[in-house]
Amino acid sequence: MESELKSESQPGSTVGSPHLGVERSFGSGQVLHRIGLTLDMIKFAHTIFALPFALLGAVMAADRQPMGWSDPAIGWKFFWIVMACVCARSAAMSFNRLHDEPFDRLNPRTKDWALPAGLLSRKSVIGFWLVCAAGFVFSALMLNRLAFYLSPVALFILLFYSVTKRFTVGAHFFLGLALGIAPIGAWVGISGTLAFAPVLLGLAVMLWTAGFDIIYSCQDVEVDQRLGLYSLPSRWGKRRALAVSAGCHLAALLAFMLVFAVGGLGIFYLASLAICACLLAYEQSIISPTDLSRLGRAFFTLNGWISVLIFLGGTADIIFHL
Repeated sequence: MESELKSESQPGSTVGSPHLGVERSFGSGQVLHRIGLTLDMIKFAHTIFALPFALLGAVMAADRQPMGWSDPAIGWKFFWIVMACVCARSAAMSFNRLHDEPFDRLNPRTKDWALPAGLLSRKSVIGFWLVCAAGFVFSALMLNRLAFYLSPVALFILLFYSVTKRFTVGAHFFLGLALGIAPIGAWVGISGTLAFAPVLLGLAVMLWTAGFDIIYSCQDVEVDQRLGLYSLPSRWGKRRALAVSAGCHLAALLAFMLVFAVGGLGIFYLASLAICACLLAYEQSIISPTDLSRLGRAFFTLNGWISVLIFLGGTADIIFHL
């Protein structure tokens, strides 16, 4: 996923030519090294963006069940929701790495990533992708019938994002949709039904994600133009793209407020949302078309706090019924 796919972290070093790969050795140390490379490839730490919203959707749904938190099955449902989120994101990221490898080889910022540098083979990444996709579908099956029936649709959305930058500047919103379905899917996993509140939460997450992905793509304008890829900054220019990003974040805040109105949330959620509004304003203020030096802070640190704060605020309201 473009913002997730293009973080500044680099894979760990290896001995010898990187194009020899690390898969010729099967010692325990090398296995751990390969696991580390795989986690770095999918930017596992960026799970912080979607998982808290999925858990919030699950908490909201659990509070509305006839037995509430006294239902002994709730704990297992939360376990399978976490497994589904981790597997779904890992499948999407590994598929994106496979699909984008020819472009990553030509991008100075991404050419040393594990797959284009030969530190991991395509065969191993394909195997990892298949395992994660199967793990996602199995986790959905363990939740309920509706979650299982919808799992191929969710998987298609997650994988389809990888091709959107080939033909539309709306790719940022497809990425937002991929993250936005997390709270909806978690709600379905708990309740076995659809409802308006998680759809609003998913809309808010989609707009928030599109906003920060537009910011992040500003660093690849020249490469995207050279390779014929689509992004708002490369097609519309950084200034107009950043204006769209600000509009997305404003609309996201409005959608989060609607979640408050229909989701039965209270003062803790409002307080967390007020802090998040300040963080989004700060995020927009530290980035300009001529200065991307603080982009890393705007992308990972601030947005990681936003997802966690909204989850904590909403969960506190539900637990204490304020």
